[in-house]
Amino acid sequence: MKLMVIGGGGREHAIIRKLKENPQVEAIYALPGNGGMRGDAVCVNIGAKDIAGMAAFAAEKGIDYAVVAPDDPLALGAVDALEAAGIPCFGPRANAAVIEGSKVFAKNLMKKYGIPTAAYETFDDFSAALEYLKRASYPIVIKADGLALGKGVVIPATYQEAEAALSSIMLEKKFGASGDRIVVEEFLEGPEVSVLAFTDGKTVKPMVSSMDHKRVGDGDVGPNTGGMGTVAPNPYYTEAVAERCMREIFLPTIRAMNAEGRPFRGCLYFGLMLTKDGPKVIEYNCRFGDPETQVVLPLLESDLLTVMQATTRGTLAETEVKFAAKHACCVVLASGGYPNAYETGKEISVPADVLPHVYFAGAKTTENDRLVTSGGRVLGVVAVADTLAGAIEQAYSRADRISFDGKYCRRDIGARALKAGK
Repeated sequence: MKLMVIGGGGREHAIIRKLKENPQVEAIYALPGNGGMRGDAVCVNIGAKDIAGMAAFAAEKGIDYAVVAPDDPLALGAVDALEAAGIPCFGPRANAAVIEGSKVFAKNLMKKYGIPTAAYETFDDFSAALEYLKRASYPIVIKADGLALGKGVVIPATYQEAEAALSSIMLEKKFGASGDRIVVEEFLEGPEVSVLAFTDGKTVKPMVSSMDHKRVGDGDVGPNTGGMGTVAPNPYYTEAVAERCMREIFLPTIRAMNAEGRPFRGCLYFGLMLTKDGPKVIEYNCRFGDPETQVVLPLLESDLLTVMQATTRGTLAETEVKFAAKHACCVVLASGGYPNAYETGKEISVPADVLPHVYFAGAKTTENDRLVTSGGRVLGVVAVADTLAGAIEQAYSRADRISFDGKYCRRDIGARALKAGK
């Protein structure tokens, strides 16, 4: 089989590595991929949002199956276009990807169908939003309605911070048109859990839970990033919590989307807060999370391609989805200064024995075939072990042997999970 994976980050690298385990796979093309993926896929210089280009390439190469991994092409209708060209795909169509593409849509869906989430208001007028914030309790959460590379959420602690954030989003257009509408919602407290789930629009099969570390600094300080590391499973996500989430959140969400004429097939990401009143949805994503994928897929014992095809064919109920009873840790190595200004073009050195445990994101190759940094989050270093402590220790041991100028990572990935597990 010839496969095509859309995207070029660490998530896509993890997906490609897992797909390669299927003996039927003869070639995997990454569009556009990145310089660090070259040992696992053929990288093709077609952008993830170039839908006409990817459809033409799929036809030219005789692609048998496509995986559309990032949010932008899903929201733009990549799956719709590829399916129209006769290419079966993993991922939701555009009318279902709106569950991530519009925070307003997602919040209204949850309200309409009684799915637990934070109380909220939506605004498309700056003055009205500002008046609301003057009367609000703090901290509070402000979200840009549209896609914003995982950075469209601000949690002001005071009215002054909220006013500045609102101006940045709605007037200065920090996130472009994504900030034309906003959601303002109550600040929830409790442990945060990420749960990715395979679904064919009828059956939901959750993957192993994980814990992300969004803020740039140790101890969860500093600005939000795309994620500085993850561990799996999340110790707060007990069997009882999982059963409640399936009953109150997962299945109701799938039924709600069906009722709206937007059947969801692919990977649905549930960002959850375990509050004193029970689990509530913080956000939905219409695809695999990054860097959650980098700890979840290494624990998957079932064949990923088989499971993905089952979501496309509607046969997930009869398909085994099994995870190892182990622990995984991913430590993200970033460029110094991220998520603000940072330098690129720094040569990356990875020992040969560490390379199989690295998923590349912000990396490219130069004309003289050197691997250099090209983004804020450069790569993720992963380890799997029988214990969480063992996985964390191995991941940091490997990370410390990788070098590039300005290398930065948090040193406390998994510390909160270790404390919770005791």
